[in-house]
Amino acid sequence: MALSTEEEESLESIKRWWRESGRSLAMGIVAVALVYFGWQAWQASQTRSAAEASAVYDQLSQLMVTPPGEMVPEADRESAQALVARLKTDHADSVYALYGALFGARLAAEADDLATAEQELQWLLDNTQSGLFGSTDATLVMLAQLRLGRVLLANGEPDRAMSVISGVEPSALSAEFDELRGDIYLAQGQREQALAAYESAQAAAAGNPILQMKLTELQGSL
Repeated sequence: MALSTEEEESLESIKRWWRESGRSLAMGIVAVALVYFGWQAWQASQTRSAAEASAVYDQLSQLMVTPPGEMVPEADRESAQALVARLKTDHADSVYALYGALFGARLAAEADDLATAEQELQWLLDNTQSGLFGSTDATLVMLAQLRLGRVLLANGEPDRAMSVISGVEPSALSAEFDELRGDIYLAQGQREQALAAYESAQAAAAGNPILQMKLTELQGSL
């Protein structure tokens, strides 16, 4: 069937457009496909990585569970430290690595290695996340700050300890932070400020026998 002049011109126009634009259009389609399949591959990789990190963390947490007041057995310490290092090396961008660092700080503190405990807690604080795609749990951050303050105080650095917890709004951990502030003030020789901090801690969480002992002793010396 013969085409009219108008139809022939339209067909030629389509052919010309395809010759001029078809290559870039095809490249665009390929680019979109690459992005799509790349995204799918990245998601699959992230899922595998998260599963691996979870499995390592499960092993670590089993080693770290001890009766109240007891330390991790010496036989399990080396294995636990290796798992902490593995989480921080292989899965540094996961929340499991942050909790692993918290366990690492505990292991170091139990061994009286305050320098390593400080490093673990500082690593945790340096690797927290914030933003649109996820933020580190605020309670975890506060717990790390609280423990870092205690480690620094135990290491004879009350000024640094106070700087770590200054400005923290501890909410549920207010009693613990107030008690630590009292300990720091006492180490700095500021006994009245220490008493006020201890009283605030007691008001937030009564029934702490150690805190009550600190209060009684301090009140008797003022």
